[in-house]
Amino acid sequence: MNDIKHVFYFLKQIHSHTGAVLYINILAMTGIGLLNGVSILLLIPMISMSGIINMDTNELPFMGVFQFLDSFSVTIGLLIILAIYIGIAIGQILLQRHITIRNAEIQQGFLRFLQIETYQSLLKANWDFFIKKRRSDLVHILTAEISRTNAGTQSFLKLMASFIITLLQVFLAFWLSPSITSFVLLCGVFLIFINRKFLRRTLALGKQNVELGKNFLAGITDQINGMKDIKSNSLEEPRMDWYRSMTKQIQDQQVNYTRVKTTSQAYYKIASAVFIAVFVFVAIQLFSAQAAQLTLIILIFSRLWPRVSGFQTSMEQIAMSLPSLQIVQSLQKQTSEMTEFDKEFDQSVEPLQIEHGIACNNASFRYDKQKEVFALKDIHLFIPANKITAIVGKSGAGKSTLIDLLMGLNLPETGEIKVDGMSLTSDRILSFRSSLSYVSQDPFLFNTTIRENLLIVAPHATDEALMEALEFASAAEFVNQLPIGLDTVIGDRGIKLSGGERQRIVLARAILRKPSVLVLDEATSALDTENESNIQEAIGRLKGKMTIIVIAHRLSTIRDADQVVVLEGGKIIQQGEYNQLSAAKGVFRKMLHRQLVGS
Repeated sequence: MNDIKHVFYFLKQIHSHTGAVLYINILAMTGIGLLNGVSILLLIPMISMSGIINMDTNELPFMGVFQFLDSFSVTIGLLIILAIYIGIAIGQILLQRHITIRNAEIQQGFLRFLQIETYQSLLKANWDFFIKKRRSDLVHILTAEISRTNAGTQSFLKLMASFIITLLQVFLAFWLSPSITSFVLLCGVFLIFINRKFLRRTLALGKQNVELGKNFLAGITDQINGMKDIKSNSLEEPRMDWYRSMTKQIQDQQVNYTRVKTTSQAYYKIASAVFIAVFVFVAIQLFSAQAAQLTLIILIFSRLWPRVSGFQTSMEQIAMSLPSLQIVQSLQKQTSEMTEFDKEFDQSVEPLQIEHGIACNNASFRYDKQKEVFALKDIHLFIPANKITAIVGKSGAGKSTLIDLLMGLNLPETGEIKVDGMSLTSDRILSFRSSLSYVSQDPFLFNTTIRENLLIVAPHATDEALMEALEFASAAEFVNQLPIGLDTVIGDRGIKLSGGERQRIVLARAILRKPSVLVLDEATSALDTENESNIQEAIGRLKGKMTIIVIAHRLSTIRDADQVVVLEGGKIIQQGEYNQLSAAKGVFRKMLHRQLVGS
């Protein structure tokens, strides 16, 4: 029963995408089956008219159709039948070509449908979803698991074609000899029932395949990202041991799948030989089958029996692919439950023009709602428009968490975030984000040219605008010195550039967008003193033109801030101007003193 359930699960998913096209293709498959049956029926009069075998065909129910051939000579009659046979063969070939192309369209269309639906659901998920998920798992699902469902779709379509053609051939065999056909079908059903254990094993192997693939990609991703640490600490051998272990598990899993598949096929082939021998003996001894009838049924079942074996192969492939489809759809369900907004992506969304400011009203947030520990507690804060607000504090104080709330990445568990007095709800998120630029401490760049990395936020920007943004970020000089300037490919995550150069490119990209809100999350931490000073001067020139929020580790960089907010333990413990806080007793003054002494 579960085997049929697996097939219907695939049918339901493919139907949701293809609709009527799937059933039109099924009708075409039925046509193939009918033509196949007719071509088999033509074999008996051809054999009979050839005189090679003396066959009594009078008892066959369909021979009356060929009585018109009696008015022709044997040679002419044989030529007519052969011409009909060739016509049917050509029709089969053309129809089969059409079905193959349509199946490819269904298969690839369903694959693309899964890819788009899954990736779109990821992009719509809120930030909390990504915090709780391992990135490599998401990459694995988007690549390996979705691709693996493609093999299941192909097997499903093959199964449907085989089933329809087989069904028509069974009807034809029943028409010729119900008793012999019943005997053969009982043998086939018995064999399928016996081999159900192979499907269960294949399904279990499919689930193992998902887990192995997920863990393998996660480990490889971590090791490639941490290659500098591995080499610096001489960890090559233990990492190699891990790699040997994982590849051995994957090898064993694939060999086990081949073992299960070939064992089931061997059962069918052995059973085929036994059943055909028994079938011929029973047909002649018990059912007294006539030569013509027996010959025709043997012809039918010599073509039918391999399809029964094909059923098992297709079912095993579906069972192997089913866990992949289920994990893809499980991801879609999870993202739908954590959707940030329901709108479709629209580049024409009007950015919010912030006139008054951003407010945090009694906001509290915790990452794990099962625990009592809050990352932020009772935050009351107003970020005035077109002013510079600096957020400082020790590591773990909640600075980045507060930034995530202010950008609408996370929603407060209690309290609310307001922009110009209006709550930052899901229907305003896209407009708000369109007015915002974010520069992190760990700058992210794509493995392409500097030009394309900049144009991603402003596709129609001119070279003059690009250079102006680079000039602002103190990056124009080193970009002009590169072999081909803006068109220089910078490698994976910008690895061909230094940390400071990467940070300046990202800052230029942020400025190129012309945001209303600029968020700098320790964005000058990788810069030398001279470039940091240049950036600070540039940011100072933006004062009064946009809202700037700065997370700063080096307190000397926030002297020009209009307000400084000091966090500790997820709470605001000090707030005021730089000079005011540096003169007053408290955490800020101690932090400033330690940095001055340390320098």
